[in-house]
Amino acid sequence: MADAALRLKNLLEQLLGDPLPVRVRAWDGSQAGPPGAPVLVVRNRRAVRRLLFRPGELGLARAWVAGDLDIDGDLYSALGLIAGLLWERDGDTRSRTEALRDPDVRAAVRGLVKLARLPLPPAPPPEEIRGRRGHRHTRRTDKRAVSHHYDVGNDFYEIVLGPSMVYSCAYWAAPDSTLELAQRDKLELVCRKLALTPGQRLLDVGCGWGSMAIHAAREHGVHVVGVTLSQEQAAYARKRVAEEGLTDRVEIRVQDYRDVADGPYDAISSIGMAEHVGAERYLDYARDLYALLAPGGRLLNHQIARRPQGDESAYSLDEFMDAYVFPDGELAPLGTTVTQLERAGFEVRDVESIREHYALTLRRWVGSLEADWPRAQRIAGPGRARVWLLYMAACALAFERNRIGVNQVLAVRTPESGASGMPLRARTWT
Repeated sequence: MADAALRLKNLLEQLLGDPLPVRVRAWDGSQAGPPGAPVLVVRNRRAVRRLLFRPGELGLARAWVAGDLDIDGDLYSALGLIAGLLWERDGDTRSRTEALRDPDVRAAVRGLVKLARLPLPPAPPPEEIRGRRGHRHTRRTDKRAVSHHYDVGNDFYEIVLGPSMVYSCAYWAAPDSTLELAQRDKLELVCRKLALTPGQRLLDVGCGWGSMAIHAAREHGVHVVGVTLSQEQAAYARKRVAEEGLTDRVEIRVQDYRDVADGPYDAISSIGMAEHVGAERYLDYARDLYALLAPGGRLLNHQIARRPQGDESAYSLDEFMDAYVFPDGELAPLGTTVTQLERAGFEVRDVESIREHYALTLRRWVGSLEADWPRAQRIAGPGRARVWLLYMAACALAFERNRIGVNQVLAVRTPESGASGMPLRARTWT
């Protein structure tokens, strides 16, 4: 069969009802599609089987992670074109059952079955989280989810994140600034918003590899407790704290934020952690942090947000992210987050959207991963490395296209007197 690419292209266009915007290269060496476009490399028939047994995003993701699919050309361009078929497709709101009533769709599926020589469905790649049962966001399930994402290996994260080891949106003075400087500026921005002064107590929820805790203690003289559920993160952070000579001011714990009981704290930072909390638990999360703050204490909540939709019930991440990247992760609209913080008793004093900053950050992380690709694959394994490449590149596009955003929300446990301690002029902070 020397025309597999043309047959595959025609069948996919019949199925989608739109021209395929990428070129296809099939397992037999044939090619079809628009000249000069990014090339979707279909390495074997198993890729087609994955799409048939799980149409849409998850089937594509499984084929990508397993190495059955690849991209020849600019990854961002290819993902941008494919996004028009998956995430940004307008008009077609039919269910899968309704679509299969269409004679053209049924004919296309039959053609793909014949092309794939269909046996049993391929097993998902081993990197996929499967078999989750029972309640989400218990202490046990949260620890498992965090371990899946963060215990990939500190050496791998060093490749992606660079020397700062900060795994959240940087704050860019200019697009051509360095990642290291942009991450330092983000940490300093958080410290200024919290108005940290020497001798205060700071709780860093989801402390990661200790960057925020170290910066706050070293630059602002505060005493910091950092909590994480990742054993690997905690070991790495403690080593960094010791090397900085800050063991008298920084304590790193493997501890669930729900189990912190040694308040009050003067300030709390939660940077890129609240996405793991879940809609059902979010009000409890806000109340727990409120209870840990002294009157007048500030919370800086740095969190990714989705755009509002018709159904504002609990919202998981998309299929690929939930199965491979952030198990049980949930995103909420900004307004929902602000409302929950206020319901917990906080006075929300400032909201800053830094969406474009995350797109810049992700593109730098992708560049770092690609620059050291062979070593990244040796450390994390080829499948896991491919998960991260796809996840970060797709997220960069999602931030650039305003499909998701990221916000810093500054809230205060305002005392009964009403004296919030905030400056009269906004964003002078201290």
